[in-house]
Amino acid sequence: MVIPANEDIIVGAVEKVSKSVVNIASVRMIQDQLFRVFPVEGVGSGIIVDSKGFILTNNHVVDDAQKLRITLKDGNVFNGVAIGTDEVTDLAVIKVDSKEALPFAQLGNSDQLKIGQIVIAIGNPFGLAGGPTVTAGIVSALNRSLQFETGALELIQTDAAINPGNSGGPLANTNGEVIGVNTAKMPYAQGIGFAVPVNTARIIMKDLIESGRITKRPWIGITTIKITRQLAQYYRLPTNEGVLIAQVEPQSPADYAGLRKGDIIDAIDGKKITDPSEMSSNILKRSINEKITMTINRYGRQFDCQLQLLARPNRQQRR
Repeated sequence: MVIPANEDIIVGAVEKVSKSVVNIASVRMIQDQLFRVFPVEGVGSGIIVDSKGFILTNNHVVDDAQKLRITLKDGNVFNGVAIGTDEVTDLAVIKVDSKEALPFAQLGNSDQLKIGQIVIAIGNPFGLAGGPTVTAGIVSALNRSLQFETGALELIQTDAAINPGNSGGPLANTNGEVIGVNTAKMPYAQGIGFAVPVNTARIIMKDLIESGRITKRPWIGITTIKITRQLAQYYRLPTNEGVLIAQVEPQSPADYAGLRKGDIIDAIDGKKITDPSEMSSNILKRSINEKITMTINRYGRQFDCQLQLLARPNRQQRR
């Protein structure tokens, strides 16, 4: 792809960011069908975010790893420890101990991004001499809401090539600021790259560094299904659109508000909801203890229901 921009600008941005991009080599212990255990190595990238040795990366780069080896651009190698991970946003924070201050990236503001803006994807998948790998492209779409097993997530879409080894590396603007964290969770999407917005990553990273887990994400406590015409006909639902509540967790905000299995969510604070990903994205932008109003359709009768969002309890609290 030909990028219509002064190449000196791109070169300068790469030089500014690449010194903070690291290679992450992980070792996982895998058991085969004969119950034999053997190590499997994986590679990814990460971003040094401060001089103390905190590194931001993807959760799937470090998930279930027994050992992490971090290689800097200058060739120095450190052992890393994952201090916190988050499946929903696919983010994780690693800590390395260094006697010297480490070069760290400057974080930008992803809310200021515009479609068509030039962006640069940087990764260090192999830790080879010569530094990280670089691709360039444009912002193809913003707030691209995608549904994963762990929930919905709004991502930056770009046509800059992002391969699996570049997962966890930075997506930077031409000022050399990190505006996203590259993720390669969409292997079937040819020519399409996705990145977690840095404003989302900044909040998650702060929580993981301070608490080791996510404590500030709002939680409702429901499992939902998108209503289709076929689903509505089969279950004789009163509407062909909306989000059907399939399960309500005990002692959850939804439970306290009196929501039931089979209720249909039509809107949140007056904004129409037609897909579970829209609902998840809406809730992720909220704060703990914030109150929202859901418009519910129960057997054809519409009414408003107020919920107070709570923090998701950990597993011990939910037992």
